[in-house]
Amino acid sequence: MTEQHRAVDDTGQDRDGEGPPGAPKASGGSEGAVSEGAVSEGTVEAVVRAQLSKALGGKRGMVEAAVPTLTFTVAYLASQELKLALGLGIGAALVLGAVRLAQRSSVQFVFNSVFGIAIAAVFALRSGDAEDFALPGIIYNAVYAAVLMLTIVIRWPAVGLLIGAVTGDPTGWRANAAVVRLSSRLTWLLVLPCVVRVAVQLPLWAAEKYEVANTFAFLGIAKVAMGWPLQVAALAAMVWLLARGRTPMEDGMGLGPADGRTTRD
Repeated sequence: MTEQHRAVDDTGQDRDGEGPPGAPKASGGSEGAVSEGAVSEGTVEAVVRAQLSKALGGKRGMVEAAVPTLTFTVAYLASQELKLALGLGIGAALVLGAVRLAQRSSVQFVFNSVFGIAIAAVFALRSGDAEDFALPGIIYNAVYAAVLMLTIVIRWPAVGLLIGAVTGDPTGWRANAAVVRLSSRLTWLLVLPCVVRVAVQLPLWAAEKYEVANTFAFLGIAKVAMGWPLQVAALAAMVWLLARGRTPMEDGMGLGPADGRTTRD
């Protein structure tokens, strides 16, 4: 079984791609599968679920994202040596990558982790302050949230763009007001984790940076706890929202709800 299928399994999809019980089956093609250049899902919801599953990377991807940050935080608290802690954090990420390579599996999520902690190391080493390892993430989440909100305001919500990319029709989904509304709601659920991270981590960083309080341990814990766990919570909220009403696609483009009813605001 491929990495893509394993990622889908970890978030609740059946191995044969049919999706959770009660979900409508795809019309035509292999049921519930997402493949490059072709979409066989019968609903917008199935497309979103499959894409989010791949983005999360399953349980293993979540662990691989958390381990380097956790290693750095614990090492710095124990040694108070910035370079040593950063070296151990990067080393942990590289070990995870080596294991992936040995197993001939995708290193995408490990690479993301290595890249993230490398940028964090640059910030921390330039200033000499360990708490600055959290600054790139805070900036990233603030900018990402702002961009996502902008896509909603201009009525080109990011999730709708995702649907268009998967279906191969970048603008067709906008012909259906119900799909635009659904995409906007789902995009807000992507914004929320970013806003929460900034709202919690920025004060912790500022308190440590300007010596108002010793908040480094809390900052490290917040980075781990508000990483994939918070993203999974957002995914669960998306699944709940999607379960309220299904918006089927015909000819690769979202049309009206499957039972003929109008999706309500």
